[in-house]
Amino acid sequence: QVQLVESGGGLVQSGGSLRLSCAASGSFVGMNGMAWYRQAPGKERELVASITTGGKVKYVDSAQGRFSISRDNAKNTLDLQMNDLKPEDTAVYYCNAFAWFWSYWGQGTQVTVSS
Repeated sequence: QVQLVESGGGLVQSGGSLRLSCAASGSFVGMNGMAWYRQAPGKERELVASITTGGKVKYVDSAQGRFSISRDNAKNTLDLQMNDLKPEDTAVYYCNAFAWFWSYWGQGTQVTVSS
C-alpha cells in the first residue's frame, strides 16, 4: 500500500533546528519527485522545497539558505533539514510525492517555532 509517514516535528526555539523525515512505502509509479509543503494558520498551503527524481532541488524564497531537502534512496526516505528556524516557519508540514497526474500526501507534522 502506498504510504508516506512523517516524523520529526515538534517545538523549537527561534534559531534552532529540526529535521523532518518522511518514510515512503509502496509503489509510486511514474513519480516525478517529492516535496515538503507547509500550511500555517490562516494561510494557504505553500510549497517549501522539492526534489525531482533527477536530484534537482527548489526552495521557497523564505527557506532558501536555511532549509535543505534530501532523499535517501536506499532507505526510501525524504528529509527536510531546517536550520535557523523562525516563528514564521510555524506550520503543519506535509510530505508529498508527485507525478504529472497524481500526488500522495503524508499525515502532516506540526512544527512550532517559539520567539
